[in-house]
Amino acid sequence: MVFSSLEFLLRFLPAVLLGYFVLPGRLRNPFLLIASLFFYAWGEPVHVVLMVASCGANYALGLTIARYRGAAAAKAAFVAAIVANLLALGFFKYADFLVETVNAVFGSSIGSLNLPLPIGISFYTFQALSYIVDVYRERAPVQKNPITLATYITLFPQLVAGPIVRYPAIAQELDRRTHSVDLFAQGVQRFVLGLGKKVLIANNVGAIWLSATATAAPSVLGSWLGIVAYALQIYFDFSGYSDMSIGLGRMFGFCLPENFDFPYISQSITEFWRRWHMSLGQWFRDYLYIPLGGNRVSRVKWVRNVLVVWFLTGLWHGASWNFGLWGLYFGVLLAVEKLFLGRLLERLPGVLRHAYALLIVLVGWVVFELGSVPEVVGYLGDMFALSGIDLYNAEALYIARSNLVLLLIATIGALPLAKNAYAKVSKLAFVRVVVMPALHVLVLALSIAYVVDSTFSPFLYFRF
Repeated sequence: MVFSSLEFLLRFLPAVLLGYFVLPGRLRNPFLLIASLFFYAWGEPVHVVLMVASCGANYALGLTIARYRGAAAAKAAFVAAIVANLLALGFFKYADFLVETVNAVFGSSIGSLNLPLPIGISFYTFQALSYIVDVYRERAPVQKNPITLATYITLFPQLVAGPIVRYPAIAQELDRRTHSVDLFAQGVQRFVLGLGKKVLIANNVGAIWLSATATAAPSVLGSWLGIVAYALQIYFDFSGYSDMSIGLGRMFGFCLPENFDFPYISQSITEFWRRWHMSLGQWFRDYLYIPLGGNRVSRVKWVRNVLVVWFLTGLWHGASWNFGLWGLYFGVLLAVEKLFLGRLLERLPGVLRHAYALLIVLVGWVVFELGSVPEVVGYLGDMFALSGIDLYNAEALYIARSNLVLLLIATIGALPLAKNAYAKVSKLAFVRVVVMPALHVLVLALSIAYVVDSTFSPFLYFRF
């Protein structure tokens, strides 16, 4: 089940909201747990067992850490929890990737396991790890109620595609949270905004990318249109999901972390990664980069730390070498910016810094999305007119003319212009009370109409 499906919008969500607010406070977490397991089981009935096992194991090991704190048993439980979580993630996500790599390197013929990837395992495993690590470090209290901990790990608003919610940030709200009409209204508005970003913008610009990769007559213009469209698609798809997740959280009294901050206005790669998928970057910083020594080590070890973190960040996104290459690509650039390029960039006009960041990011999206090195090299060759194709052709011009308005709307939507304008006009009572609710109703109606009339289009990050 996905947030942009009719099953969720017209059946699941209304039923869960009704049941949640009818029940007394002490029963709301158990109800959310049951609803979350049902939500996950809708598409992954077998893998619910894995999720329940994860909840039980992390609960028991967390209690052991707290009970024997300072003793060898606590450290053993901590190590066991880390190993168990990573083994589960590694087995289901990377086993076939490892088999394929071994076969390619050694010429062996080991059979693949063909394991289906449990949806959202990368996200809920990282949340479970944050609980274990922060309990061990005494940065969060151990959760003695198994229902409450299971609710945290399985909470359906952020279960399958984030944002990654670290346990200390939500520990108090799991026990006591505030509900109000104003907070609920904010949640509805944020959810509708995300729904519109997903179904009205992301799905439509995604069609441009599909045509660019499927065309029999590529051109330089068509290739650039394609990768720009993909950049907009993945932004509106993923940030739209995050908006829906944050909105749902507010409806149920949770304050989930922001995940995007208009990354395409960045003027360096360092800035881009402070604005894109912020919860993932902060997770790797606090649970891997800093424990490795961060920047408090020699320059050589610091470069090692950056490359290790970014290689693993790439592989976190998918079990394929192109993801590892994508992570290293950004790791190298981030290190280079820190070492010397950042100082040079500061001397350039803002428009040139912005152009530099966008070019680097667009090239990165080619590496990210295309599955093999030949495909990546071929597409980049088309983009930079190195493959002998025409600068433009009739197909590319048709795509550009047909989608000009859509691309302009998407580009404006990826900038903080609309947000800043809303902040100004919302000071007017008529706009805040009448105009904006009417616009949200319109977006919701258009989105539902689009879902009814379109084919199924899952969120891109469900693959990860």
